[in-house]
Amino acid sequence: MTQLKTSAAQMVQSARARIEEVETPDLIKLVDDPNVVIVDIRDIRERQRTGAIPGSVHAPRGMIEFWVDPDSPYFKEVFGQQDKKYVFHCASGWRSALTVATLQDMGFDAAHLREGFSTWVEQGGPVDPAQKPD
Repeated sequence: MTQLKTSAAQMVQSARARIEEVETPDLIKLVDDPNVVIVDIRDIRERQRTGAIPGSVHAPRGMIEFWVDPDSPYFKEVFGQQDKKYVFHCASGWRSALTVATLQDMGFDAAHLREGFSTWVEQGGPVDPAQKPD
């Protein structure tokens, strides 16, 4: 087995040390704030299976760097809004930590939901119901 230089857990730990982390109760209070954009980077099948935070924007992790870059042909206007607080989330906070660290390296200001959607559900955050795939 190949020995890695850095484990995934180490990468997440390093990312968390340099990004803003939002606690679940704090984001629950902000869910209806028009100045906050909650971005769900989970796979579409996860959203369909478990539901989503109401009003959240779905942006697959594999495309996020291109969607936030105004010079990219894949740029999405939702990421060009001025004076908005962007909070990214995944299921447990690992993928979103890595994503926000990468976006921070690009110069895009964002935070992430520290413990992810699973804790959001456990702590009574509102959830749009799961949807069957088309």
